[in-house]
Amino acid sequence: MGRGKLRIYLGAAPGVGKTYAMLSEGHRRVERGANCVVGFVEHHGRPRTEVMLHGLDQVPRRQLSHRGAAFTEMDVDAVLARRPAIALVDELAHTNVPGSRNAKRWQDVEELLKAGIDVVSTVNIQHLESLGDVVESITGVRQRETVPDEVVRRADQIELVDMSPQALRRRMAHGNIYQSDKVDAALSNYFRPGNLTALRELALLWVADRADEYLQQYRGEHGIRSTWQARERIVVGLTGGPEGRTLIRRASRIAAKGSGSEILAVYIARSDGLTAASPKELAVQRTLVEDLGGTFHHVIGDNVPEALLAFAGGVNATQIVLGSSRRKTWQYVLGPGVGATVARDSGPDLDVHIVTHEAVARGRGLPVVRSASRLGRPRLVAGWVVGVLLPVLLCLLLTHIEADVGLANDMLLFLALTVAAALLGGLWPALASAAVGSLLLNYFFAPPLHRLTVSDPKNIVAIAVFFGVAVSVASVVDLAARRTHQAARLRAESEILSFLAGSVLRGETSLEALLVRVRETFAMESVALLERDGEVEPWRRAGSVGPDPVDRPEDADVDMPIGDHMALALTGRVLPAEDRRVLGAFAAQAAVVLDRQRLVGAAEEARRQAEGNRIRTALLAAVSHDLRTPLASIKASVSSLRSDDVDWSEEDRAELLAGIEDGADRLDHLVGNLLDMSRLQTGTVTPLIREIDLDEVIPMALGGVPEDSVVLDVPETLPMVAVDPGLLERTVANVVENAVKYSRPGERVLVAASFLGDRVEVRVVDRGPGVPDEAKDRIFAPFQRHGDAPRGAGVGLGLAVARGFAEAMDGALAAEDTPGGGLTMVLTLRAAARDGADRVERDHDRDPLIRQKAGPQ
Repeated sequence: MGRGKLRIYLGAAPGVGKTYAMLSEGHRRVERGANCVVGFVEHHGRPRTEVMLHGLDQVPRRQLSHRGAAFTEMDVDAVLARRPAIALVDELAHTNVPGSRNAKRWQDVEELLKAGIDVVSTVNIQHLESLGDVVESITGVRQRETVPDEVVRRADQIELVDMSPQALRRRMAHGNIYQSDKVDAALSNYFRPGNLTALRELALLWVADRADEYLQQYRGEHGIRSTWQARERIVVGLTGGPEGRTLIRRASRIAAKGSGSEILAVYIARSDGLTAASPKELAVQRTLVEDLGGTFHHVIGDNVPEALLAFAGGVNATQIVLGSSRRKTWQYVLGPGVGATVARDSGPDLDVHIVTHEAVARGRGLPVVRSASRLGRPRLVAGWVVGVLLPVLLCLLLTHIEADVGLANDMLLFLALTVAAALLGGLWPALASAAVGSLLLNYFFAPPLHRLTVSDPKNIVAIAVFFGVAVSVASVVDLAARRTHQAARLRAESEILSFLAGSVLRGETSLEALLVRVRETFAMESVALLERDGEVEPWRRAGSVGPDPVDRPEDADVDMPIGDHMALALTGRVLPAEDRRVLGAFAAQAAVVLDRQRLVGAAEEARRQAEGNRIRTALLAAVSHDLRTPLASIKASVSSLRSDDVDWSEEDRAELLAGIEDGADRLDHLVGNLLDMSRLQTGTVTPLIREIDLDEVIPMALGGVPEDSVVLDVPETLPMVAVDPGLLERTVANVVENAVKYSRPGERVLVAASFLGDRVEVRVVDRGPGVPDEAKDRIFAPFQRHGDAPRGAGVGLGLAVARGFAEAMDGALAAEDTPGGGLTMVLTLRAAARDGADRVERDHDRDPLIRQKAGPQ
């Protein structure tokens, strides 16, 4: 039995008609004779959607009870028992009522697919998990019900259901989406034209990415190499030179002209060792392209134009941005350059932009760092051609012209070819050129002609001098080239090591980033830092980058030991001996970075232990003083009441009992704060978030203070807040009690609430002595009391507990100065979403959240 197929109708916004489209598809399947059932569809009271359910076989829903209310969910077992060919399941991101078979509806759908049942479902773009933050920033509403993007991406078919913002708002105004009492709130909040336009663009871009994945897969399966200009992809060719930033910014401006364009910066590194590219400049350019929304790629290739075009073809690029050559004019004799070659070989479907910059024609700097023995096949072939073939062609040219230029000029022409052979191919092609040139001069130009003998002693000397000069010039040119390569190599090494040491000393490099730097610097496939505890212990990876890193040093192409129990293992190619010096520096730094990371972890653990010790010390002090004081009072009152030799009056007895009750209350309050602080320290506070009005909680929090000590100002028009009522009550109670404690006699504390955006603020204002700015954060630390001279009982935990509870509810608690003197505590809470769609206790209305008590936008 195979897996079923999933088809998803993706809505650009609520109300665009995705459920209607799904039901229409169900009717089409039934008309074709398919066994199609409705697993779960919610019509939300929309008449046209409800009519579409007629004629479709509906599986009865499962009845569930939660918190005293009745709900219905899809009965997965019933659908599986029916064994339909197709099931229609609405609202893929829906959260099931506690007690259901699965927590999320997409998990129910996954069970149906595994059973071989095809599923047609729906989801809105705002419910995709990766877009939660984006949607919240646009609409001001946080979607609590989400579905992982991968679940939707795995669908066999995705069909976008879209509608213009104006048409959708007309549907809303006509009552086709919500009831009339909700229309005004919806149109003025969630369904504003700007919100709908942004959601529409998000949906189009997401579906475009999904279509692009399919296109890449199709091109790969069918071996298609030509460019399909379905979407603008701009490849920026980087050399590591100073012009890279200009190219990236220019590509970004080109991409901005077309929506959905993509920037891919690529650096081509040769596979024969270190390059002269600045690692610092490449790091800056990588950061720049990522900040502009592009991606950075590191590609290995000896032939830069071929590698660049291959990369562009592999990503289906439509444009390439290159910089004008930095070579000087005379250097063009060595070839047309990367830009000209790419433009010539790009083909008709790939546009090439050559961008000017400040470094044009100023020289390329030092050449690529390669020794003469590793010039590369193209250079060696060119050197042998110039050194051996061109002298023959020159000889033919000189023997077929009527003018006699003289033996001296002939020698100079052959000497020029020898020098050119040395520049291109090194010493051996130059020596071969000198030998061939000498033979040709002797045979064709020195009398007697066409014989290898020389009659004139002067000519013998001239030819010998030519050979000697040719060999000497070739040796000098080759030596100069070697020295130039060595200088470039030393510069590259020093720059790499300087950048590496500086970044490590500044603490800017993580182990993974350092291994990435090793991989890019030496053009390797993968790099792994291995370690073990002893000589016979197995190796383990402390960190790795790249595909298929090795688990043992002996399996790597390059193994760099670090001490007795650590090694850097690289795969991809064998490094020359001169590269191992730099690799050794990288290996040593990798060990330092790993040790530093572990020391940082150990320091953090030590800090936590020290904090725990401090808290334990403070707790002992609290037990020894603050807890013993009420205990002593209770003990004295109880002992007095039990005394047989004193006849207490009713008034005295009542006073002693009141003292016992007051001491017990103080003990209960202190122990409660200690337990709360312990829960916060251990991370065991789990808030039970639900939507509630502030006027239901704040009055209950004032029970611990005198009635005439607080002025309450909580408007009824405030939206509900998403909080844990119990934690909120404790938070407000602690803050208010602290304010009352420090207020001046006769001054009442003001508790006021207001609404701003998607947040509700509760301000507790007192007219006490206030707190200096430098102490405002310190008063929230455990066991801290401002001035260390508290009025009344307490161990300095009230505000610490209050802030911990506020943060546990996704809120905040901060201190401000009260104008005119005093301290204001600002408690910021998250306003509840106004549509019941995203509550656990919801009524199955999963459309966008509408604030019915909308505040200022």
